[in-house]
Amino acid sequence: MRWMVIGATGTLGAEVAARLAAHGADTVRTGRADLDLTDPAAVAAAVAATGPDVVVNCAAWTAVDLAETEEATALEVNGTGPGHLARACATTGSRLLHVSTDYVFGGTPADTGRPYAEDAAPDPRTAYGRTKLAGERAVLAALPDAAVVRTSWLYGRSAGGFVHTMARIAREPGRTADVVDDQHGQPTWAPDVAARLVALGTLPADRARGVFHATGAGRTTWYRLAREVFRLTGHDPGRVRATDSSRLDRAALRPAWSVLGHDRWAGTGLGPMRHWREALTEALAGAPTPGDGHGRRQGHRRGQGGGRGKVVEG
Repeated sequence: MRWMVIGATGTLGAEVAARLAAHGADTVRTGRADLDLTDPAAVAAAVAATGPDVVVNCAAWTAVDLAETEEATALEVNGTGPGHLARACATTGSRLLHVSTDYVFGGTPADTGRPYAEDAAPDPRTAYGRTKLAGERAVLAALPDAAVVRTSWLYGRSAGGFVHTMARIAREPGRTADVVDDQHGQPTWAPDVAARLVALGTLPADRARGVFHATGAGRTTWYRLAREVFRLTGHDPGRVRATDSSRLDRAALRPAWSVLGHDRWAGTGLGPMRHWREALTEALAGAPTPGDGHGRRQGHRRGQGGGRGKVVEG
């Protein structure tokens, strides 16, 4: 099989490409500098020249707040671009795995108590969510056999994002962090999603089409996640203090409920992903030890993966 990974320089795309490389797969990687998804001719030419059996689209505009004022531009990347890609795949007979987000759901307090099923009605409350939903619909309209894989609260191996920010704060003696405790979701380690995407791409197409949710099992809040990061890195979780979303000044509304259901995996022969605590333990196993001074913050970059930090720092 030949694979094509779109957005291979981002948090998730890099993990997908690395996993494929570890398996010796024939893989073509493209970053934003290599391929403009908003250019239909360029997309068609790139897919035709590559001739992939499977295309994994991890590219996206992920600047959630900026999308509120630049929705038209975000829509080109998140909505129109995936449609171009799906049509190109339809022409070459390539399968497409398209990555999406929990932001397609409303995430309001009234939703709490049950996970969103894969077939739950989307109801995005942000520009980012609307543009990602547009991408899902464009993909499935152009290529009904495509797979849409939604994830949430994603963090990777490299610096940047919520988990690594908390680990850095934990290493600063005496520093505290005020973190919201009224947003519920599922922390998800990028290597776990990458493994699931690769597994999905190797299944027969009739078992791997439609919408899937790839998130860590269980649920938590950003506050409880931060405490677990402190504990696992050998620091006092008491330095993390609970606050609520009213303390945050964000252009885009953050979902209060981002818990996704995983029922569709049973039909593929693959079980749900492992519990978020197990993945976090593995992710932090190689984290710097107390007092070593490593770690730095990185901000969002357009078109790249990134964490949605929910911290008001003390």
